[in-house]
Amino acid sequence: MSSPTATHTLKQRDAALASTPQQLNLLQALELAHTPNQGGFDAALATHGWQTLAPAPLEIFQINVGKLCNMTCHHCHVDAGPDRKEMMDRDTVDACLRALDQTDAHTVDLTGGAPELNPHFRYLVDQCVLRGKHVIDRCNLTVLLLPRLEDLPTWLAERGVEVVCSLPHYRQRNTDAQRGDGTFAQSITALQRLNAAGYGMGNPSRQLTLVSNPVGAFLSANQGKLEQEWKTGLQTHQGVSFDRLITINNMPISRYLEWLEQSGNLQSYMELLVNAFNPATISGLMCRNTLSIAWDGRLFDCDFNQMLELELQQPGGLRPHIRDFSPDLLAQRQIVTGRHCFGCTAGTGSSCGGAIA
Repeated sequence: MSSPTATHTLKQRDAALASTPQQLNLLQALELAHTPNQGGFDAALATHGWQTLAPAPLEIFQINVGKLCNMTCHHCHVDAGPDRKEMMDRDTVDACLRALDQTDAHTVDLTGGAPELNPHFRYLVDQCVLRGKHVIDRCNLTVLLLPRLEDLPTWLAERGVEVVCSLPHYRQRNTDAQRGDGTFAQSITALQRLNAAGYGMGNPSRQLTLVSNPVGAFLSANQGKLEQEWKTGLQTHQGVSFDRLITINNMPISRYLEWLEQSGNLQSYMELLVNAFNPATISGLMCRNTLSIAWDGRLFDCDFNQMLELELQQPGGLRPHIRDFSPDLLAQRQIVTGRHCFGCTAGTGSSCGGAIA
């Protein structure tokens, strides 16, 4: 079975924006003096009484186990794809588990790339389940159709893993436009297999969550309203059911940043994000209760900072590795921010868990 492809990775094309400093420079060079707080994220925080963005108690371990993916979607902020060979090794997986044991985190959020393609994926899931953690598998759906992974829906169900699946839209045209021709049909087949394994039927230990990113340069619509629309649409036309929908704003990072620039939408999109800043989202930002761990064990405040190579900074300017994990030092850090952070605070907010406010 062929895997849908919408584009090629920035790295494969040797594109200028394959460089994270280039991405940061592009965002910083935008003329936003006419917007609130002159387009400064820290200034926007300060306006609402947040002199620094400090962490809250750690609840979620988000582990990026690699950038290898069977797909190459237009909007991908990871620049994942079949040509990306970065992969978390067993030693780093075990270091993550040792660090997890030092915390009260209740959730382990596995992401990629396609996390299922990491050879240690099942070992990591089993170890987290043994520890009583809620495990999330961030799945692109089409990966479940690969011959060696066809047993995964049942395997994940047996372990009570929540499957969080990317699906830009419940209609074929919008999904294929963002993720490649044929993606929608394959995604529906994968959803049907998840339903057959007991997912999406209201069972809390077989939770099926869909994730929608806007197909274009605009903010996510109302999450609650969309969920009802999607449930009706997928059930009526595809016979598919799911438990909840979460909406995520597209972040001006990596391939989506390239699309914004090439389509002439970058300036207007950043103005949209800055103008839609919502202070009610600040306390619930995922960087405050989540630790993001890269495939090579480096630590970040969030997944988006990870993709921009903005490493977590502990007191003294330390940039630690997961093998040097210290809960006390982690709690003392100041979260690293930038203009891209407006993507998480715009409108109803955006995080790996969906809307915030």
